[in-house]
Amino acid sequence: TVIKIETARLIMRNFTLDDAAFFCALLNDPDWIRFIGDRHVHSDAQARAYLAKRYISQYEQHGFGLYLTAQKDGTPVGMCGLIKRDGLDDVDIGFAFLPAYRGKGYAREAARAALEYGWDVLKKRRVVAIVLPENTASVALLENIGLRFERMVRLADDADELALYAIDFVPKNESMERS
Repeated sequence: TVIKIETARLIMRNFTLDDAAFFCALLNDPDWIRFIGDRHVHSDAQARAYLAKRYISQYEQHGFGLYLTAQKDGTPVGMCGLIKRDGLDDVDIGFAFLPAYRGKGYAREAARAALEYGWDVLKKRRVVAIVLPENTASVALLENIGLRFERMVRLADDADELALYAIDFVPKNESMERS
């Protein structure tokens, strides 16, 4: 499934193996390692293998995934999208942006577009997010786009405890009937 989501300033599209250099840089950003974890991807070849196994396969398996997020001129700035994660009942929104592109509203713009895609196209009634509580920038973004804290979760026995945020969508026809 090839996806292309456009916003005012961004294009979100499927990752390809040609995105390996950008992907490697993103995975080795100190904040990625601190808040998401070290994936031990340190070369373009390792990045291509990781992209194929963990990202590109999601498009075929679930029909959605995490997408390369670029400015309209094609400059990659980060990634954003929805994933189906083991240990969570609902789809999960995720995002990560290179340091040079943080604080400019790109993550919020992309995350809103991903939520709209989940609601309008994928017909999801609920989207969740998991985040380390100390990742205050991501917590603020999740709250800004309408997700609310529900509870603490642990996805694996040895994993850090994570804050689970969620948003429940009301179908458009139901919201109109209630107003």
